Amino acid sequence: MTDIWRHSSGSGSDAALCLTDPSIRRNHKNRLGWLLTLLCLWAGAALGQEATPPASAEAAPVSSATVKVVLRTTLGDISLALEKERAPITVNNFLHYVDQKRLDGSEFYRAFTLDEQGQYGLIQGGLRNNPKRVFKPIAHEPTNLTGLSHVSGAISMARAEPGTASADFFIVIGDNVSYDAHPDAGDPGYAVFGHVVEGMDVVRAILQQPRAAGAGEGVMSGQMIANPVKILTARRAD
Repeated sequence: MTDIWRHSSGSGSDAALCLTDPSIRRNHKNRLGWLLTLLCLWAGAALGQEATPPASAEAAPVSSATVKVVLRTTLGDISLALEKERAPITVNNFLHYVDQKRLDGSEFYRAFTLDEQGQYGLIQGGLRNNPKRVFKPIAHEPTNLTGLSHVSGAISMARAEPGTASADFFIVIGDNVSYDAHPDAGDPGYAVFGHVVEGMDVVRAILQQPRAAGAGEGVMSGQMIANPVKILTARRAD
């Protein structure tokens, strides 16, 4: 069973969505998949002051239907192929942040694994709902409409309720389709909008960063990176 919780920080500017699957399911017919998941994603629930931009697997090749973006971090580069035709709303939003250099100086601040071997997990980064830097939230583009999935290397939007995503995102390590939309079960899932084409070694290095003891509230405790990995620049590469 899935429990949905909302969490706010003392400043009232951060929100979280926590998904808890209490069992390990190896049968993919089950809508929450076969991994024990504990996911609490910071989301841009507060509205920014500027208008939303116009909207209407691992090491996979970059096609003409994608836009390449490079995140240059203190641990190395992560190259992304963004699915501009399949997820136009989400990609346009991300590119708006890139083109306005809003992601420069942001951080990967959270990481956790779903298994003891560290083959499955995610890293999360972005603006942490900074009211001075976020634009207005965007409409949710579920995976059942885009045809994308949370396979290893997928980049997806962090959010609270559908329609609250803004400037925080996560990258998946190992396939975890439990984050996909399952409309028959009333689960909107998260919005994949691209994938890593180079730099999964950097993603895994971020995943292995030491956590800050005592940092993070509730289910996030133990998942906050002690020294967040800075995103120096985010730029289009084509």
